[in-house]
Parts: sequence; C-alpha cells; structure tokens
Amino acid sequence: MTEDRLILASTSPRRLQLLKQIGVEPTSVLGADIDEIPLKTEKPYEFAKRMAFAKATKISNSNKDKYILAADTVVAIGRLILPKAKMEEEVRRSLTLLGGRNHRVYGGICLIQPGGKAFQRLVETRVFMRRLSSDEVSNYVSSGEWEGKAGSYAIQGKGAQYIKKISGSYTNVVGLDLYTTSKLLKGCGLIFR
Repeated sequence: MTEDRLILASTSPRRLQLLKQIGVEPTSVLGADIDEIPLKTEKPYEFAKRMAFAKATKISNSNKDKYILAADTVVAIGRLILPKAKMEEEVRRSLTLLGGRNHRVYGGICLIQPGGKAFQRLVETRVFMRRLSSDEVSNYVSSGEWEGKAGSYAIQGKGAQYIKKISGSYTNVVGLDLYTTSKLLKGCGLIFR
C-alpha cells in the first residue's frame, strides 16, 4: 500500500486497530471537529453517511493531495439515535432501551481521493442484546468501557457477553466494516494484495 497517501479522519483507536488488522497503516490520523448533532428529520442511516462525509471533507479541505478515509458509527432503535454517552445516566438509559430487543448499527464510510472525488458506503448490522438486570447495568457502567462508544457499549469488550446474536458485519459494530473499506481502498489502488 502507498501509505504516505492515506489519512484516517478519525481519532478512534478502534478504527486504527481495525485498519492495521488488514495491513493498512495511514500516514496520519486526524480528528475532524464537526457538529455531530442529527438534523430534526434525519434518519439514523442518513446521519451516519452525512457524518462520515463531513469528517472526510473537513480533513480533505486542508489535505487535497491525500486520500482521506472517514467513518461514523450510529446505533439506533427504529428512528431513535442513541448517543455516545458522556454521563452514567445516559449509559443506563441506553442499555435499558437496548436490552431484550433488536437494534441496528449503521456504519457510514467515506473515501475522498486527491482532487475531491468522494466514494460513500453504508453498512447495516442488526444486533440483539439480551435484557440486562440492574446489577449488570451497574457493573457495566462502573467498568467505564462505554466511554466514547456509540450506543454506550463495546461488542469487542465486556459488552460482548450481552449480545445474543448479530446479523451482518461484526467489524461494523466495532467501528469500521473491513470488507467494505478494503474494497474501497482496492478500488482506488491503495491496497495491492
């Protein structure tokens, strides 16, 4: 891969780890400071796509000679977008809502080429979390693992014990669908294997 040409527009350590898993190491990792508030009538999948595009565009504006890869993960129950919780009460609310039902994880992915041509993809995974007791919720909250996680849980960590089944991409739930991402990178000539 021509690594000197790719910037990851994300400060998520999970996304960087996932890319390394497939042998991709970006030249740099830059966070895009954007407004991450859903629009009033915006559907969760639209929000995921818009956020990925906005992050990529923001970094591309000052790095026009590079490839910019951005992603966004949105956890939703129906049209309700669950927040990346900042407070324990938000985590409790999210886990109570998620427990005992299906929810969807939408992964928006955007790759912008030098010159500004953008390629966008959307990945959807259905996840079923079993109902959690109040003690389980309290234990998970005290673990701190939820910090910075869409939907307030980490499927790749302690949160895995609560997931009964998934339909779709596991890596999408972690933070970046590797199948779709590798196809985008190969299509642009950034991965040669």
